[in-house]
Amino acid sequence: MGASNAVADTGTGGLDPVEPPVPASDKIEVGASGERLVLFTDAVTAISITLLVLPLVDLVPEAASAHKSASEVITGHLDQIWSFLLSFAVVANIWREHHRTFSSVAKLTRSLIIWNMGWLLSVVVLPLPTEMIGTFGRDRFVGALYYSTLLANMVCRYAMLRILKTTPALVEEDGQAARQRTEDLYTESYLNVFALVIAFAIAFAVPVLQYYSLLLLSVLPRLALRRRRTPR
Repeated sequence: MGASNAVADTGTGGLDPVEPPVPASDKIEVGASGERLVLFTDAVTAISITLLVLPLVDLVPEAASAHKSASEVITGHLDQIWSFLLSFAVVANIWREHHRTFSSVAKLTRSLIIWNMGWLLSVVVLPLPTEMIGTFGRDRFVGALYYSTLLANMVCRYAMLRILKTTPALVEEDGQAARQRTEDLYTESYLNVFALVIAFAIAFAVPVLQYYSLLLLSVLPRLALRRRRTPR
């Protein structure tokens, strides 16, 4: 399912390796840099992860106006706290994966920017199903919305890595090691999408495991990559 590597390091004499041409429909954006895109992405992600806690902050004046004890802000809203912690961990993980993806990206194409905006859209939307989990619990619609948001995020990352894999000219590093790193990230991203689809199926088949099945994302791709790297 992966795309083939676009180039091999070929050259004669002292000539530099030939860089693959960027497709005419997706030229490198002049004046756009990977660093600026990462800074913008970090800012939007920071806002999104901060929004996750705001519903919990609103519980304090509500408890005070209802003459409840301070401890009831915690003990009476365990579902909301759990959904906050779940999404905080999810956003932190996908932010880390985004940084791994763009750690050596120097140039951008229009399609790479568009897919990154799709990635950001899924991050911005995530506080909505997070709040719905705390309010409606293990509702199937809420679960579907949450998983669909995560799936959209992972598909966008997969698409970005495919662009980087097929257009090595966008990466500032060169050589076999850089291409192998991009290849590994691409494979891991594909396995993450596959693991999330399985987790989604498990969540609907066994509602009690609705969000615990997300643990597959930390197990399945790593096991598959380790097996792939093990010499036979």
